[in-house]
Amino acid sequence: MSVDVVTEIEIARPRAEVAAFACDPDNATRWYENIDSVVWRTPRPLAVGTELEFVARFLGRTLAYTYEVREHQPGERFVMRTAHRPFPMETTYAFEDAGPGTRMRLRNRGEPAGFARVAAPLMERAMRRANRADLRRLKGLLEAS
Repeated sequence: MSVDVVTEIEIARPRAEVAAFACDPDNATRWYENIDSVVWRTPRPLAVGTELEFVARFLGRTLAYTYEVREHQPGERFVMRTAHRPFPMETTYAFEDAGPGTRMRLRNRGEPAGFARVAAPLMERAMRRANRADLRRLKGLLEAS
């Protein structure tokens, strides 16, 4: 069973500003509640091929995984992918104008294997809940500034 979670939010800030903040790996710990750290594995600046190591908490476990940036269109689209088992994942951010603000769409999709495959429905619900909370946190940070 595959997992495909799409969450979106409108943020009352210009698209370029929202995208720049959200796509900056150094900001991830500020708006993702479950991400504890991000380490650049390749030299800056952010570009296709950049590798980033994340340490996160999910469903009571601490996970370390490396994302590779697969697509980076500033202000429009940002895609990262990890091939790590048991749950290879692709994360996509998409940005579009929404009146005077921005609509941000966050998509996580993957194909769990082994035990993770059995737990996929639980993981999908937990991911949806976490993504909603994270986007609300991002909105609060950006609209307060």
